[in-house]
Amino acid sequence: MIERFSPRGTILFMHFETITPADDTWQAQALCAQTGPDFFFPEPGSSVREAKRICAMCELRPACLDYALANDERFGVWGGLSEKERLALRRTSR
Repeated sequence: MIERFSPRGTILFMHFETITPADDTWQAQALCAQTGPDFFFPEPGSSVREAKRICAMCELRPACLDYALANDERFGVWGGLSEKERLALRRTSR
């Protein structure tokens, strides 16, 4: 399913450019909006690998992560990070 997001023969990479839209319209343009929530809010103990691969290709990943951290999102994959990874990031940034 991921292949439809990446051209064949290319290496996937994580976008780190800072894109900070003024409002939440980025959510409709993000790759996750085109995929559906099942990857990003898996059952406990399920893999988040596919969600992270989709996030890695999304130019809006920084805005998504900023949103998740600012709004204390505790569930799901946001900005390419799982709940545990966001928690660790919050702890180290204090």
